[in-house]
Amino acid sequence: MNDQRNKSIYRVTLWGAIVNFILVALKFVAGILGHSAAMIADAVHSLSDLLTDFIVVFFVRISSKPADEDHHYGHGKYETLATLLVGGSLLAVGILLLKDSVEKIVDAIHGNPPIVPGAIAFGAAVASIVLKEFIYRVTVRVGREVKSDAVIANAWHHRTDALSSIGTGVGIGGALLLGSDWAVLDPIAASVVSILILFTAIKIMGGALNELLEKSLPKDVEASIRRIVEEDTEFQCLHNLRTRSIGNVYSIEMHLRMDGNVSLFDAHQHSVLLERRLRFEDGNSGAGHASHHGQQRLTATFLQ
Repeated sequence: MNDQRNKSIYRVTLWGAIVNFILVALKFVAGILGHSAAMIADAVHSLSDLLTDFIVVFFVRISSKPADEDHHYGHGKYETLATLLVGGSLLAVGILLLKDSVEKIVDAIHGNPPIVPGAIAFGAAVASIVLKEFIYRVTVRVGREVKSDAVIANAWHHRTDALSSIGTGVGIGGALLLGSDWAVLDPIAASVVSILILFTAIKIMGGALNELLEKSLPKDVEASIRRIVEEDTEFQCLHNLRTRSIGNVYSIEMHLRMDGNVSLFDAHQHSVLLERRLRFEDGNSGAGHASHHGQQRLTATFLQ
């Protein structure tokens, strides 16, 4: 299952990297020849996309390694770290784009409007919108199928590039249609897009930080776990439920009270069956967040 998951991640990330490489070259050429600051900024954004593709592949490969003597809970946190790095790169790109566009707007206010961009820059923006939205849809679908936050974050990196190109296209198109007096639309569009990028980056990083800081699973997931346990009449009491996420898996710990007349062997066998139900229901039809590889560690406390 892990091999198939990794193959899906590598395949979709490779296709994204190929598209990003083409767009980086196209946008830099179009931005320079078309005298468009927004298009050059958009090219930098695509370059950051290309770099995050390599980050995702590298860290997902590490996270798929099984548990060992140094990592008893596995290497899932490496995938979380990849998500954080992708979000961080988005944040950096957003800040740089915003700084550059604001400086150009201030220059325009002081009587130094930017050069009207050329039609080649507008064509590059349209091509970027189409390609990056397509790659976003493919990548986010794979990310949800394999339950990888890093892949989903990378998909949003693709979409923010598409949004960036929409803003760039609007700015360039407006400047082309309205003339030099409206050339300031180019950096204005870049500033609006940069703000959208910042919001997306903060959202992605917030989720990754929650996981690294051992935040409990969502309330609906814990409620699903309690429901599954309480449906089993062999267990008389559930307490000390503790949950957390480790990369693409869930770790669940709980104390279960059973009748003291039940043998230790039977108690263990029953807890194994409960673990299988948790894996199946939370991994397939439960709250919808858990992975097929979810970990459940159960501790049974017997009545005396």
